[in-house]
Amino acid sequence: MFILISPEDFSKFSAVAIEDNINAKYANKVIQKIGLCISFYDLLESSDGLIGHGTGLVNVNVQSKISTDLALVKFRMIVFRPFKGEIMLGKISSGTENGIKIGLEFFNDILIPPQMLMENSRFDYAEQVWIWENDEGSEFFFDVGEVVRFRIEAEEWHDQIPNAPDLIDETPQDRKPPYSILGSMQMGGTGPITWW
Repeated sequence: MFILISPEDFSKFSAVAIEDNINAKYANKVIQKIGLCISFYDLLESSDGLIGHGTGLVNVNVQSKISTDLALVKFRMIVFRPFKGEIMLGKISSGTENGIKIGLEFFNDILIPPQMLMENSRFDYAEQVWIWENDEGSEFFFDVGEVVRFRIEAEEWHDQIPNAPDLIDETPQDRKPPYSILGSMQMGGTGPITWW
């Protein structure tokens, strides 16, 4: 992987130019089996870059080992990838017969499938909301916009390929997100926080 620093960035301090280019390349993007890159955190080490012949661009290598022909940059990035079993807070963004979609401020690909909801949960098609009925017969609603506590159960990774009109028969609705999370609300204390 390379970071290319254009001549327009030569007026910046080297660390600032490298940070800006790393953020442009990685921030708000999913790296397979790593997670969702949020933002550059800090620059640990950098050496001089080499100016490419004919382009004027400075090539900076961001690999973890020293390359003989390019400069080395080591940096840390803030990455979102919760661990299995972690308890998180989010907001219900929608409910369908396929489960409850949960959203965070920066990530919306969290699904709580029906089998991961509390026992005696059912989907109300008229209201488009999930309902849990407890042992006493009281009904509790998973309303859209409610803040919920949920547990991370699994993650799914999907390689993203560019849509070539002649090669791909998928419609945009069939396309899966590059990174998604499956959660559960089966334990006591999970579900809308107003219940507890």
